[in-house]
Amino acid sequence: MYNKYMEKLHNPVLLSEVLATMEPHPGERYLDLTAGYGGHASEFLDVTQNYKGACLVDRDGFAIDYLKSIFSSEVEIKHESFYNAMLQLYESGETFDLILADFGVSSPQLDKGERGFSFRYDAPLDMRMDRRQKLTASDVINKYSEKDLAELFIKYGEESPGRAAMFARIIVHHRPIKTTRELAELIRVRWHGYSKTHPATKIFQAVRIEVNDELGEIERALPILPKLMNKNGRVGIITFHSLEDRLVKDYFREASSHGEESELRIITKKPIVAGNEEIAINPRSRSAKLRVAERN
Repeated sequence: MYNKYMEKLHNPVLLSEVLATMEPHPGERYLDLTAGYGGHASEFLDVTQNYKGACLVDRDGFAIDYLKSIFSSEVEIKHESFYNAMLQLYESGETFDLILADFGVSSPQLDKGERGFSFRYDAPLDMRMDRRQKLTASDVINKYSEKDLAELFIKYGEESPGRAAMFARIIVHHRPIKTTRELAELIRVRWHGYSKTHPATKIFQAVRIEVNDELGEIERALPILPKLMNKNGRVGIITFHSLEDRLVKDYFREASSHGEESELRIITKKPIVAGNEEIAINPRSRSAKLRVAERN
């Protein structure tokens, strides 16, 4: 069961669109690969009412503690990366009717200054989604070579080569850098140009992706999806930047391109995005894209 009276810590993006496109039905098995604070999961389980058949996954210990506080012991909760959880479920022969993954950073992660995800707070450079792992943002910023940093900012931050090289040089010349605010201010003060967003935004994105191996997780996980889906099962994936979305789009296209032998059938020919009303209430939904496919 789900405790509806607990305070909602996180507004799930594209909630109505996800429900309308994936069409949960009573009795169906639900797998949430990035359950976070249960926003999507609670709505799906309200429909399916299949708590014993549900599995909620997250690698963030804070999210796991919260999920355990609002869902009964009937619901299986896994403190794992979604890739590791998928391997475990596959090896156990588990299959589901509904699979959802929301690859965004949750609001509680951003709002807990000590987690080091955001430069809105002055905090140690951390950025680990799973605090059991060793690699931190401080390791990346203070130990990577200038060349490796520049390549990282180009690859994961989608920075221009010129800006990436400049920021890498600045960082290396001002080490050690201890906090998020120190890093952000270092970049801001030395950036002479116009930018709609803070000039450190893409740098923080690149470092976060590196620390958590976010794109690697997605690349490894996508081919396992059909193996965890029942016939006519639906999978929905929400991405927040072009690097993630490109991986999902390309995989869906490949998995649906073999005629009758295709593993998947694409339901959303174009990604679904948030409407103006949701964006006004939840600005982080502005960059969200939802793609849904069905198991043949």
